[in-house]
Amino acid sequence: MTEDLRFTIADGVAKILIDRAQKLNAMTPAMAEALVAAVTTCNGSNDVRALIVTGAGEKAFSAGSDISTLDGYETPWDFRNRADYCDALRACRKPVIAAVNGYALGGGLETAMACDIRIASTNARFAAPEIKLGWIGGGGMAAGLAHSVGASNAAMMLLTGDMIDAQQALAWGLVSEVHAPDALLPRAEEIAKTIASRAPIAAETGKLNLRAAHTMPYDKAIEYERDLQAICFATDDAKEGRAAFAEKRAPVFRRR
Repeated sequence: MTEDLRFTIADGVAKILIDRAQKLNAMTPAMAEALVAAVTTCNGSNDVRALIVTGAGEKAFSAGSDISTLDGYETPWDFRNRADYCDALRACRKPVIAAVNGYALGGGLETAMACDIRIASTNARFAAPEIKLGWIGGGGMAAGLAHSVGASNAAMMLLTGDMIDAQQALAWGLVSEVHAPDALLPRAEEIAKTIASRAPIAAETGKLNLRAAHTMPYDKAIEYERDLQAICFATDDAKEGRAAFAEKRAPVFRRR
């Protein structure tokens, strides 16, 4: 970890705090590498069942990559193959919740869209402003927006670079809920703890299933879903769930 990106685990829930508030939580290459390492830890740990990503302070979730660092790559190919924090979050096998507190701009918006569930504070603002600087997003901007807000709304954001507020993001489906700033993180923690209480393998295969729904032909996605269901059904956790149901008690899931 670095002092600008903090990673903690408690009670089955991991948290990544982007902690560079004085720079709108803009990401440096060192922070990107630390985030990749944090996700790798989550993927390898049976103790992590959900992950929260948020920004320090009330002003910004993240303004994306620190523009002042972008000329530090020797070649465009080095830039192309940099450690990408959005790729890392998409590769997280555990459910990921973005608690968007303030600006989510450029790579910050892509970071939020790389998460499975997005909730926002009332002061959240979202934009794909790269076009104003002469380039486009490269961390999944177009694909994420097209899946989240639809083709026309995605084009509006990509081609103008203008911001939308939290209520517009909610209306367009970019976020699931909007909360007062002081209620945002408690709500993210509530969602994460709920997910952490569910069957972990089912949660992880549920993520795979959702991605298949986006990327596979309809019939193949249903076939894949049934394969995943069969895998889940054969686990010890599924046996525990059936036993707990019959015995009218809460199940105890062990990710087995």
